[in-house]
Amino acid sequence: MMLPSCETASQQIEGKEDHLAAAGFFQKPADTPERQAMLNRLPAHHFVRRVKNDHVFYVYSDPLVCDCLYVGDEAAYSRYQQYVQAQALADEQEMTAQMYDDAQWNWGAWGAWNPAWGNWDPGMGPIGW
Repeated sequence: MMLPSCETASQQIEGKEDHLAAAGFFQKPADTPERQAMLNRLPAHHFVRRVKNDHVFYVYSDPLVCDCLYVGDEAAYSRYQQYVQAQALADEQEMTAQMYDDAQWNWGAWGAWNPAWGNWDPGMGPIGW
């Protein structure tokens, strides 16, 4: 079973923001009173879809770690979502591997893997799953 992450909320947010930047989002600091007021109107750490001049943008506000707004177009948002899905799959595979780790598993008890292979032994013997 997986242990809970030891990362703080700030570290988790920073990691997410690294992936936003890698996906093509641009960081805009809330460095004026007007920008700060606008940042405070958005839900923290959530995406909001905005349309400007027939172009779709996604904004992600972070009033806690960077005190900034991340802005990306549909392509950047799509790249970020692809990363999130890939990471979720990798996390699920890791969790499954940990849950079913069994040092007593013995491949030899199952015999040949495929009749066409004959008595071929993959050399795995009694190993962890």
